[in-house]
Amino acid sequence: MEDKDLLWQEESRTELYKTPVFTVTSRHSRGPKGIEGDYIVNEAHDWVIVIPVLNDDFLMVKQWRHGEKALSIEFPGGVIDNGESADVGARRELKEETGATAGKLTLLGKMNPNPALFANHVYVFCAENLSFSGKQNLDSDEYLNYMQMPQSEVFKIMGSKSCPHALMAAALCLYREQYGK
Repeated sequence: MEDKDLLWQEESRTELYKTPVFTVTSRHSRGPKGIEGDYIVNEAHDWVIVIPVLNDDFLMVKQWRHGEKALSIEFPGGVIDNGESADVGARRELKEETGATAGKLTLLGKMNPNPALFANHVYVFCAENLSFSGKQNLDSDEYLNYMQMPQSEVFKIMGSKSCPHALMAAALCLYREQYGK
């Protein structure tokens, strides 16, 4: 088959459930050879992951993750606010979570967390030439610590019990591809 023969056309969208974090929709679509069906898609805001680099270290955060029921070591990041560009969101999240400001911010990539189920994207940035205010500005329901970790250690623990977030591993792959470390 040619690529054009693999395409589906969405015919309708129904909102099933709305939360502050995402909206669950049912999308009725028609596919190749006239097949049709209803498919569940989660719609959420886009978000950012920021990889802050300090010489041979990364600046990491540790926070509780409700789905995992455990603490998770991650790169700083969060939801892009309405009307905010991805790079502005990355700078804001970095400052809020760590008190750091990036002198240089480089987009490493944009990806969908799971294109079978989600309609949003995550933007991954590398933050360099950091300066520190020493002050976090966390959201009202956000509790986290930040710490400096050797890059080699982050590569070792990625995908472990202490660092289970798959998107952080994907972000680290983008960093490695760009910076060859």
